[in-house]
Order: sequence, then structure tokens, then C-alpha cells
Amino acid sequence: MSCEADWRPMRAGDLDAVMAIAARVHPAFPEARAVFEERLRLAPAGCWIAEGDDALGYLVSHPWLSGTPPKLDTCLGAIPSDPDCWYVHDLALLPCARGSGLGRAIMERLKRIATEAGLPALELVSVSGSGPFWQRLGFEVAPADPAALASYGSDARLMRLSLRDPGVAG
Repeated sequence: MSCEADWRPMRAGDLDAVMAIAARVHPAFPEARAVFEERLRLAPAGCWIAEGDDALGYLVSHPWLSGTPPKLDTCLGAIPSDPDCWYVHDLALLPCARGSGLGRAIMERLKRIATEAGLPALELVSVSGSGPFWQRLGFEVAPADPAALASYGSDARLMRLSLRDPGVAG
């Protein structure tokens, strides 16, 4: 398996690969295919696949309400009419693709997508010791109700990245 890849928009035909990657990368956090299908339908601009000879990773994200991460393995129903952040539901890379710059590259793209949508921040829940990766990308731990993080496990942390220049009023 070649571990060189580039990001492209996800399509419905990619969901088998997404499910296979999710099963390998997040075995402790299984989610139904319907969750990924719905996210792709509701927010296609936030769904990407890292593809080379094979699919090596994916990003699933969508507009959402700050401080209220959706429970894992739960469909959203709809995107809120007044979102105030872009939520990173999942960034998963197979082991051979880690350290390749793919994670940083897609997060740079996602920052542009969120900014163009008028949203001031990215949010996510770090799990499985991934906090240091997110901190290297500029995310900081944010306050969260422990009940909102319960489905993510005991080490889960809400993290936030402001997309606004702190020196600019607005």
C-alpha cells in the first residue's frame, strides 16, 4: 500500500472505505454508517477523503453550536440554523499516513471553509490521547459540561481554535 495521498471531496461511494478506516483507527468508538451518510448529506463541504492508490484517511465535519458536541454514533437531524463554530466530527488517518502532513493540510483547508462560512472557530473533541496533535495545530482545551463529553470516553476534551485574529475587533 502506497502511503502518498491527496485530499479530495468525499462522495457517497467512499463510505465503504470510510467505515473500514474508522474501524481500524477508532475501534473503541464505533459509529453506524448512517452517521457518516448523514454528515456527508448535511455538510458535503466538510467531508473529505485522503486518497492515493487507496483511501488512507478521512475528515468529517460540519457547522454546529459551540460547546455542545454531538454525541457519538448519533445522527444530527439537521445543521442548526444559527451555527457559531465548525465542528470536526472525525479526522482519521491510517498509521502509514500519520506524520505525512495530511492532517495539517486538511485542517488548513477546513479553516478556510469555516472562515468563508462566517464561522469564528473550529471545535472538536480530542480522544485517545490526540490532544497534543490538536495543540500543535493551535487548538486549546475549552470548558465543557462533562455530560456533553460522556460518549467520548474518560480522556475526552473539548478543544477550540479561534479563526479570528485576536488583534482585530469584530
